[in-house]
Amino acid sequence: MSQPTRPTDAPAPGEFGLIARHFKRPGLARPVQVALGIGDDCALLTPTPGHQLAISSDMLVQGRHFFPDVDPASLGHKALAVNLSDLAAMGASPLGFTLALALPEIDDVWLAAFASGLFGLAEAHACPLVGGDTTRGPLNICVTVFGEVRPDRALRRDAARPGHDIYLSGCTGEARLALALMQNTSWATENTTENALKQVRTRLERPSPRLAMGQALAAITQGSSPIAAIDISDGVAGDLGHILAASGTGAELHWAELPVAPALAHLPRAWQEECLLRGGDDYELVFTASPGHRDAIVAAAKACHTSLHRIGQITAGPGLTLLDPSGQRTALVTRGFDHFA
Repeated sequence: MSQPTRPTDAPAPGEFGLIARHFKRPGLARPVQVALGIGDDCALLTPTPGHQLAISSDMLVQGRHFFPDVDPASLGHKALAVNLSDLAAMGASPLGFTLALALPEIDDVWLAAFASGLFGLAEAHACPLVGGDTTRGPLNICVTVFGEVRPDRALRRDAARPGHDIYLSGCTGEARLALALMQNTSWATENTTENALKQVRTRLERPSPRLAMGQALAAITQGSSPIAAIDISDGVAGDLGHILAASGTGAELHWAELPVAPALAHLPRAWQEECLLRGGDDYELVFTASPGHRDAIVAAAKACHTSLHRIGQITAGPGLTLLDPSGQRTALVTRGFDHFA
């Protein structure tokens, strides 16, 4: 008579051992909406009654979205952060996420660091890993995040109205400058201080999703006075352009109101504009709201410890223009980064 297989504490080799060593978190608390997580064919989510699921998926590809020698902990953080930022832009609260990971080989040291960055951010926002897949191939990371939001509170792109204020959380351009400095681009290296890269690199590699701010805006929005929002992955001009296209409106931005980070202060105006308006990877929020919401929005930003700037207005006419301090208006291109352009 054959003996039953004895349980062992040693994880299985290969793919399943990789998952057991680095991605299973059996003791981690998870939202009550996660009815079933890792361990079955599908995760099961039960949204809070009266809420809709908010779902977003992003892919990070080596050589396209990150350098081969990037710190793996920072890469794990960013892989989840860019998805949580999409939830922030909808005013949604996180429920959980899945991870699809292609690896050229199993490197436990690299994976341990990657997982530490990934789960550090996940635990900070109560967003557990609920499933996914691993395979052999060129390094490729795909995260799908799930959240929930009340239908009447979602910060949709089609909610901008003429006369609405345009706001920007935090500041933009530092991630674009970091990329230029890491590529040793002359306009960046010749117009910044020696420690500039140290100042801005974290903004590129470890962005902070504005979840608290997004949820605070969702609490302010009303059916008769909605708030439109988008996170900045491809630049203020390009991403604001998506709001304008969805809402059928235009906008005017005021150069004097755009925040300039200290590391960008000595760049020529043309390169400041490149970083502030067309640089991506900032993952700040740009949003529009009725002037009647100004006091509530300022109070929300203060409560969320988020700096905030009112940078322009929504207009009835089409197009995006930039008003400089001398009163000159310049048309801005609203097309953001395109991987296939």
